[in-house]
Amino acid sequence: MAAPCYLGWDFSTQQLKVIAIDEQLRVVYEDNVHFDKDLPEFRTQGGVYIHSDRLTVTSPVLMWVKALDMILEKMKSSGFKFSQVRALSGAGQQHGSVYWKKGSIQILKNVSSKLPLHQSLKACFSVSNSPIWMDSSTASQCSALEKAVGGAQHLASITGSRAYERFTGNQIAKIYSQNPEVYMETERISLVSSFAASLFLGAYAPIDYSDGSGMNLLQIWEKVWSVSCLNACAPGLEEKLGCPVPSHSVLGPISPYYSQRYGFSPDCKIVAFTGDNPASLAGMRLQEGDIAISLGTSDTLFLWIQEPTPALEGHILCNPVDSQAYMALLCFKNGSLMRERIRDDCASGSWDEFSKALSSTVAGNNGNLGFYFDVMEITPEAVGIHRFNRHNQKVSDFPKEVEIRALIEGQFMAKRIHAEKLGYKVRLDLTVFYSGLQLISATLFLVEKSEEWMKEHKEKVLLEIVFFQLHLQ
Repeated sequence: MAAPCYLGWDFSTQQLKVIAIDEQLRVVYEDNVHFDKDLPEFRTQGGVYIHSDRLTVTSPVLMWVKALDMILEKMKSSGFKFSQVRALSGAGQQHGSVYWKKGSIQILKNVSSKLPLHQSLKACFSVSNSPIWMDSSTASQCSALEKAVGGAQHLASITGSRAYERFTGNQIAKIYSQNPEVYMETERISLVSSFAASLFLGAYAPIDYSDGSGMNLLQIWEKVWSVSCLNACAPGLEEKLGCPVPSHSVLGPISPYYSQRYGFSPDCKIVAFTGDNPASLAGMRLQEGDIAISLGTSDTLFLWIQEPTPALEGHILCNPVDSQAYMALLCFKNGSLMRERIRDDCASGSWDEFSKALSSTVAGNNGNLGFYFDVMEITPEAVGIHRFNRHNQKVSDFPKEVEIRALIEGQFMAKRIHAEKLGYKVRLDLTVFYSGLQLISATLFLVEKSEEWMKEHKEKVLLEIVFFQLHLQ
């Protein structure tokens, strides 16, 4: 008899991924469906449609459903033992939203196991192309929301963030203002995460606290919808959203559709899905006081915070692991592309040369400091290259080795400063996990550790880097 296993799903921007682990957390199966390559009939680029205004960005809902059909059929063909799955959960790209047409709940509950899911659900969505996190077309709705609740800082104090164009409340407000008949025809609004859970549950899955706190609608302290925010976006919105739940909630057993079509056990449990950012915090097993840094195209900070202070920059979300705690999220647009440009300019395009140059300079860079923004930064809102010498005088250039350390130290100092603004307190036992560049030594000044400490813990840090890289793939 095969050992029990657990499934994790990731409904991301470019692909749908699945992973199965056993009770010892060993990976026993993994697969993916790449939207552009495996579902060319939807004609997406990078999994999305970029509209003519270059601001509106959407993805077809049925593409996500058909991808689920496809990956389940692949698993079935491989001989995967669905009957051994005890529970499943997953993540969805944060801030995307799905609009269920009136009457869809009955279709979802009664789908025929003889048909692929996408065929049964093709008429269930009042908005066929879902707005996603890349959308930036709701500036007027953001302004109206902040004004309605008393300003940007007050909105951040309620919901954890000032108004952002990609956030779901503002996307809903746009749909209501431009297509009120479509809004009125909608009986339920899901996030991508709760939409994915709904597919497995055979009923509308609730939005979890953590993903729900990225909507500009949830009171993060009381974990209920904010009436003032709801009213500012659209009428009757609370009923369309349903009641939010803790991120670790067991929602119920799997839909009979999956037992009949694929052989899942009827006892297989569906655990609430959450957003991709909260899932990263949970997947990295962060605890109170920990900080995780992802060095990617955009750099992202994940922080576990007990007593947050919402600000105009960054986001405070409900913690997916501990409902009484919080997580902070900071995103920096000038990430790996900025580092790659300095590598090309100062190290002949070689990371080895880059690392040697970094190692040849001392922590603190003898007082030389730089801030590097090729494109308008999110946090802070700034652009351009700004270099300062040890006398706090602005200068036009640095020697190559100084430039490289100024870049790395400037980026990490900015991360620390903005993390502390959100309530993070640097502790002596802080560990920074990050993926991307092999620049562990560049974090020493940030984490306030000695070189001996880093040498002693290097293996543990590298293992966590590998773990995070697997999550990012």
